[in-house]
Amino acid sequence: MLDVRRLRLLRDLAQLGTIAAVAKAHTYTPSAVSQQLAVLEREAGVPLLERTGRRVVLTPAGVVLVRHAETVLAALESADAALADARGELSGPLRIGAFPTAVRTLLPAALVALGRDHPALELMVAELDPVAVPEALRERRLDVALVHDYDIMPVEPDRTVDAVPLLDETVFLATRSTGSDDDPIGTTRNADWIVGTPGTVCHAVTLQVCRAAGFSPRVRHHADDFDAVLALVAAGQGVSLVPQLATAQAPPGVHLIPLATRRHTKIAYRQGASSHPAIAAFVLAVQAATATYLAH
Repeated sequence: MLDVRRLRLLRDLAQLGTIAAVAKAHTYTPSAVSQQLAVLEREAGVPLLERTGRRVVLTPAGVVLVRHAETVLAALESADAALADARGELSGPLRIGAFPTAVRTLLPAALVALGRDHPALELMVAELDPVAVPEALRERRLDVALVHDYDIMPVEPDRTVDAVPLLDETVFLATRSTGSDDDPIGTTRNADWIVGTPGTVCHAVTLQVCRAAGFSPRVRHHADDFDAVLALVAAGQGVSLVPQLATAQAPPGVHLIPLATRRHTKIAYRQGASSHPAIAAFVLAVQAATATYLAH
């Protein structure tokens, strides 16, 4: 019989790429991970890993087993959801991840509703960039999260994560000048830019939008908080891309020019967890909070 904990290690190796990364994710030593994977190979009766230089890669049999491991782990999530439903009252921790604009605009009302309707739930929010969410879900540091991507740079789906759509937003060019409605990005070719921290989704999207217009942005400032971004724009420090959720209180003098680019927000959770009553309650609460926010 294959051990579920070892299957999870193999699945995470397929996702993270190195034994060192798997060890860090599980707070094991690399040698402990290697030993557990060696035991899994003996259980499977076929080689699952092979070394290419200093790297370890999956054999064809290892790839097949990872696919089945994902099915098994999703089934365990579904079983946990069924047991939680059988217990009745929602209780215990619900670890929620979200990006900053969602924490500021959509989450507060959802948290109030969840606390009112399910007082035994322990709601815990962590602010993080969407690129970090799949790993945090796999490591069970999060149970559910709000994530986003952009139509100009869609994120490759993660097989370990399921998601439901929540919100589509217009993306604006924030600038001190009125710009051109025909080619607003093109008019910023010689402007200074305010972009997100390298490695974030927003940083990558800004580069992609400018490249699509035929130039690389001249980056002057890095800022991840859109209130700070808009303040810098108002101070004449550059231009930036800003999503709709961040534009409610734009400072005087900032012009917001709508672009064709859209930002898509989704609610993400581990594969198989959609029927967990706490996840379902969160989905309903944040959907209602989003509808209310947009109505105002």
